[in-house]
Amino acid sequence: MRRFLVVGESILDVISDEQRELPGGSPANVAVGLGRLGNDVGLWTHLGADPAGDLLRAHLTGSGVDLLAPIAGVTSRALAAIQPDGSARYDFAVEWPRWPGGPAPAETARHLHTGSIAALMAPGGGDVERLLVDRRDAMTVSYDPNIRPALIGDPDDCRTRVESIVAGSDVVKASDEDLAWLYPGMPALNAARHLLALGPALVCVTLGAQGALAIAGEVQVTVPPVAVSVVDTVGAGDAFMSGLLDGLGERGLLGAAARPRLHAITGEDLRAVLSHAALVAGLTVARAGATPPTRAELMVRNERASAT
Repeated sequence: MRRFLVVGESILDVISDEQRELPGGSPANVAVGLGRLGNDVGLWTHLGADPAGDLLRAHLTGSGVDLLAPIAGVTSRALAAIQPDGSARYDFAVEWPRWPGGPAPAETARHLHTGSIAALMAPGGGDVERLLVDRRDAMTVSYDPNIRPALIGDPDDCRTRVESIVAGSDVVKASDEDLAWLYPGMPALNAARHLLALGPALVCVTLGAQGALAIAGEVQVTVPPVAVSVVDTVGAGDAFMSGLLDGLGERGLLGAAARPRLHAITGEDLRAVLSHAALVAGLTVARAGATPPTRAELMVRNERASAT
C-alpha cells in the first residue's frame, strides 16, 4: 500500500510579468513535494492531451509522482501576476470534471490529501467530498482549503462546504489569508480553534513572514520562518503542507491504525513536525520555480545547522 494518495487539480501557472510557465495546482504541488522527499505518492488529477499537459506530466513523474488519472479534455491554466510583496494574484481558466470512468479512483493509501479548487468546484468537487466520506475509515485525511475567491460563488455556501470537509479530516492546514476570507474580522488563532472544534486532530496556520502555528487538543505551538533569502513565494504553502505530511508520516502518525496516536499528538512531536514543514517551505522559497527540496537537500541543511 502506498503512503499517500493526493486528489486534486494540476494547473500550468503562467507568470505574466516574466513570461514563465510553471507547473502548479495546490494538490499537485503537494504531491510533488512528497515525491521529492522520497515518499510513495499517487496523484489523481485532470490533465489534457496538449502541450501544457505534457509539461505537467513530465514534471510530476520526474518528481516521483505516480499519475493515476486518464488523459482527457484541456489542461487547466492560471495567469499569475506577482505583487510587490512577492505574493501572486491569479486569474484562472480551470476545469475540474467528474471522475472519468467511475465514481472515484480505486487506489487506496495510508493517507489521503485534497484541497483547494478540487474540493469545491463543480462538477468534480462533489466526487471529492464523497470520496472523503467513503475512505474515511480506511485512511487518515488532510485538507488545505487554499481559497481561490475568483472561483468561488457565495461565500456562505463555501464556508459551509469547507467546514463539512474539515469535520471529516484529521489534519487541516490553512493560511492566515484563507482564514481571513472565511471568517472576516476573526483573529487567525480563534479561527483555527473554531476549525479544531469541528473534529480534526490538528489545525495548522501559515502566517507568512511570521512563521506558523498549530493547535492540537490543548497543545499550541508556534515556529518562526526559516532564515533564507526569499526568491519566490509561489508554492510556499503547498511545500509547507508536504513537509507537514512528511513529518507526520515519518513519526508513524498517519494511517487509519495511527489515528488515535495522531489525535493524541504531543507538543514535542507537533513542534518537530511544524519545524520540519517550515524548513521544507523555507528551502522552497529560497529558489525560483516553486521547487521543493529533496530528502538529501534537507539532510545537508540539517547537518549544517547541527555543525553551527
